Amino acid sequence: MIAPAPPDPPFVPGLDLARALYEEAVRPILADTHPGLPYAAARIGPGSEVLGLDSARSTDHDWGPRLQLFLAPDDARRHGPALHRLLAERLPGRIRGWSTHYRGSGDPGDPVSHLAPADGPVDHRVTVHDLPGWLAERLGPPAAAWTAAEPSATDWLALPQQRLAEFTGGAVLHDGPGTLTAARARLRWYPDQVWRHLLACQWQRIAQEEAFVGRCAEAGDDLGAAVTTARLVRDLMRLALLMGRRYAPYGKWLGSAFARLDTGPALAPALRAALAAPDPAAKARHLADAYEAAARAHNALGLTEPLDPARRRYHSRPYPVLHADRFARSLQRTVTEPQLRDRSLIGAVDQWADSTDLLAHPGVVRAAVDALAGED
Repeated sequence: MIAPAPPDPPFVPGLDLARALYEEAVRPILADTHPGLPYAAARIGPGSEVLGLDSARSTDHDWGPRLQLFLAPDDARRHGPALHRLLAERLPGRIRGWSTHYRGSGDPGDPVSHLAPADGPVDHRVTVHDLPGWLAERLGPPAAAWTAAEPSATDWLALPQQRLAEFTGGAVLHDGPGTLTAARARLRWYPDQVWRHLLACQWQRIAQEEAFVGRCAEAGDDLGAAVTTARLVRDLMRLALLMGRRYAPYGKWLGSAFARLDTGPALAPALRAALAAPDPAAKARHLADAYEAAARAHNALGLTEPLDPARRRYHSRPYPVLHADRFARSLQRTVTEPQLRDRSLIGAVDQWADSTDLLAHPGVVRAAVDALAGED
């Protein structure tokens, strides 16, 4: 692996930079120019630093001192543009040695930015929003579901876990009105009924493919077995995150998030062994070890009656499987929420779709989820 060159100045975690930017610059400027203005300041949304996973490698693009200011909708319209200009003129050129000036690529089709020295006003990344509008843009309509009311079960199914991780992660630096803190608390984790349904759907995904590695082995399809093994490993990792009440992040951080789980040490050796095994039969055996560990973790949750965690044959075929559909059915029997009780075990949007371009468009996602609900 190529190690990143040591940054100059020394690396500072992005959340620490955001806090320093707020405490040393933004807060004093607002106190001086807009005393009494109700606002929240936070570093949330996209960015590896929001998940606490940034490093020296992160500093090469779209990283640096930045945060969001959230105003009431009328205040955002009235003060937003002027605040942006004011901060451009009054922010210091550096925080903790890092520039506050972002230089674009110059290519309209390339939104990537880089830190650069400033000569005059800085092109900063202290952005001004109204919270309902920002949430509607990031999570989709209706905005009231995220700020003023409890989301419905269908609302939850239309939320990619990555977006939820981005909103509930990071740091709130100040929250005068309290609405940002309340919205984050509301979306900190799924309601019990939604959680049970999503667990059932994740077990169902595993049930649908757990016998495929053995079948590939019989067919002499080593490549197919490897691909299926990797899919099952990914599904087991996402299942572990669901059981551990942690939102699954963007794909490149899935392993890092999994490693933080209490159940990770029990599952990780079997998952690594399955991926590294030299033949499909060995992959299937190691996957069965992982199925059994996941089944024991399920029983420890106490959400259903205890289920036998032992591997078994796939009907008359000698493939070691769990028959994970047993866990899906048992969980779904505990779901009483009308919107979910009789719903197909398709799940939330990122249980059946993993296109980045799709998941980045909340309106399209909601339309797809609503269409699937109409099919049930």
